[in-house]
Formats: sequence, structure tokens, C-alpha cells
Amino acid sequence: MNWKRAFYMTAGVGVPVIALLSYGMTRDPRNIPSPLPGREAPVFTRAVFAPGNDTVLRMTVGDSVRLAEQRGHVVIVNFWASWCLACRDEHEALSLVANRYGAKGVRFYGLLYNDFEKNGIKWIEDMGGQAYPALSDPGARAAIDYGLYGVPETFVIDQTGRVAHKYTGPVGVMELSKLLDSLTTANSDAVASPATDVPVTRALPPTGTKP
Repeated sequence: MNWKRAFYMTAGVGVPVIALLSYGMTRDPRNIPSPLPGREAPVFTRAVFAPGNDTVLRMTVGDSVRLAEQRGHVVIVNFWASWCLACRDEHEALSLVANRYGAKGVRFYGLLYNDFEKNGIKWIEDMGGQAYPALSDPGARAAIDYGLYGVPETFVIDQTGRVAHKYTGPVGVMELSKLLDSLTTANSDAVASPATDVPVTRALPPTGTKP
């Protein structure tokens, strides 16, 4: 193979990859629309690895959370990681809102994304605890089903099992409380029948780099 042929072959492969990466770096995940709001939330069954300290929301380590069994409740699903700096910014807000709304029947779950449980447990301890249970997500299957672009991302699921809203980036007390007030006072009579726990398969898009 002469050098000209090698050059053109390298350019033919490298230039499109560089162009694709350059385009991706200009895209803000907060501006990428999610197809999930208004649609049925992908169901999952995940194990608890950190119990939470709220008296209502607390669960036993090793217990399983089945989203399909949460119909009739507003459910908050927060994807987070110990290596995520932005997750620190929302931690206090999420625990505060969980303490306020757990007694009103709102369920909160934190799904650990692309991380180790031991790191997640230490992170929660370092942050002074967490009101709601933390769940493992082996293979990031739930993250794939929810089309995660990074962390933190928070999905609010209404009483019928549909995604009411998605937050990309740290969520605040006021904005989340306002939405929960709206959902918990809405008529929840039309509760859909339990869904079948069949994961949606989808390729996981690239995520941000770990610090």
C-alpha cells in the first residue's frame, strides 16, 4: 500500500468521524427534545442498594421496585451518578421535595447510572444522606429505555403511568413542587391497568466524560 492510498483511506474514515464529533459537541442535551413526555413510561424492575432515610419512602436494601406496580402514584425517576458534579447541585432539592411529597403518595427513586454501588453509597453518605431509595441499573438498561443523554435527568410519571415531564440538568425545588402540586391535585381516577414489564431496546447515545 503506497502512502497516497493510505492517506486517502485514513481521510475517508477520519473526516466523517471528526465532523460527527464536532457536531455533537455543539448540541446542548437540554435542547434535544425527548419523545417520552406524553407517552407511557418504560417499566423496569430494579433492586434497592441504598434505603433512603425518609420514614415514608424508605425501603429495605435488596427489595425490588417494579414501576408497573406504581400506577395510581406520581413517580419521580432521577438518574444520577457519583461522578456527576451537577448531581450535587440538585441533591438537596430532591431530598427536600421528597420529604414534603412522600406523605402525599409521591414515590421517588434514584437510579444509579454507569457507576458502582459502593461509589453511590459513599456519595450519599458524603452528601449527608438521601430521602429516597437508590436503585441499581445493571447494564444501564433503564437508562437506555429512557433515552438518557447524560446525568442528571429526572422523569416525572403521572398516576396513569405516562411521562408528564422530563428535566435535563439539576432540578429545583420550586419548579418540581409546582408540577407535583398540579399532578397530585388532578383527577387520578383514570388509572391505567398494570403494564407488562418488557424493556424497550434502544442504542444508548454517547454520554459525557467522567471527571
